[in-house]
Amino acid sequence: MEPYDSYEKELIASLDNNEWKSVEQAKTLRDQMQENAKAALHKRTSINLRLPDKDLEAIKLKALEEGLPYQTLIVSVLHKYVNGKM
Repeated sequence: MEPYDSYEKELIASLDNNEWKSVEQAKTLRDQMQENAKAALHKRTSINLRLPDKDLEAIKLKALEEGLPYQTLIVSVLHKYVNGKM
């Protein structure tokens, strides 16, 4: 009887070919990639807008109905517009 079956031989060969990485390295890489993604998504630039008072009041009312800050509503509407979802 052979000491290893075909599956075990495959595993040994993959280890010999350095196809495996330690779990710690994978966690570190995953954590770094998540941080980079979060940083890219949350990078913001401040701008100033001049809106007619009536438009701003209407936006604030809509935001209140939606249960979110009016600035968040404005950002959401602009985001949807530039991504062709509006």
